Amino acid sequence: MLHERIHIFTGHFGSGKTELAINFAAAVREQYEYVAINDLDVINPYFRTRDAANFLSREKIELLAPQKKLAQADLPIVSNDIYRVLADPNYRLIVDAGGDKDGAKALGQYYHNWKELSPEMVFVLNANRPYVSTLDSALTTINEIEQASRLKVTAIINNTNIGKETSLDDIQKGYDLSLKISQSLEIPILCTTVSEDLREQVSSVTTIGNIFFIKRFMKVSWEI
Repeated sequence: MLHERIHIFTGHFGSGKTELAINFAAAVREQYEYVAINDLDVINPYFRTRDAANFLSREKIELLAPQKKLAQADLPIVSNDIYRVLADPNYRLIVDAGGDKDGAKALGQYYHNWKELSPEMVFVLNANRPYVSTLDSALTTINEIEQASRLKVTAIINNTNIGKETSLDDIQKGYDLSLKISQSLEIPILCTTVSEDLREQVSSVTTIGNIFFIKRFMKVSWEI
């Protein structure tokens, strides 16, 4: 799906980028021996990559996150292990970045370390979120992220959902908006994510582009 060594997932709060980053890391691990995922979502993180630490460990995916004693701290704490991974060409690195421009500021601190590595920065769109539900608002959010991170968004993933209540209409709406963003910025739509429990329903759908089926690891309190 992506060919660069560094893949950054960014998007507005509630876009589902953490869920996507975990699923993508698992897919990359099937092809590469050394895969790391960097939990850089340090601004108001509701779901955090570090919350899936047990799964990542079983899949032999290295988690770059604060030390265990600081794992539940709602503080802007990042792991310095990222420098080791960036220096090792054997690694594939997935970055779960914070939402919107404030979260993207954390990316900026690594600019000089990875600017020559041409990272892919993917905008994860959930068109059901209020601040990215129109073309203008989505383009504004992307522009703010780019300015804060000093990186360009290179692709879009349609991750439109409302958890277990997601319908095919939701997914289609997200794809339609993704297409408008893609045409406006002249960047590709990599795929549309679909939860595994909707696999049969989308088997005959041909209007949402490439499909990437994902498992849900993050659950809100009322789903547990």
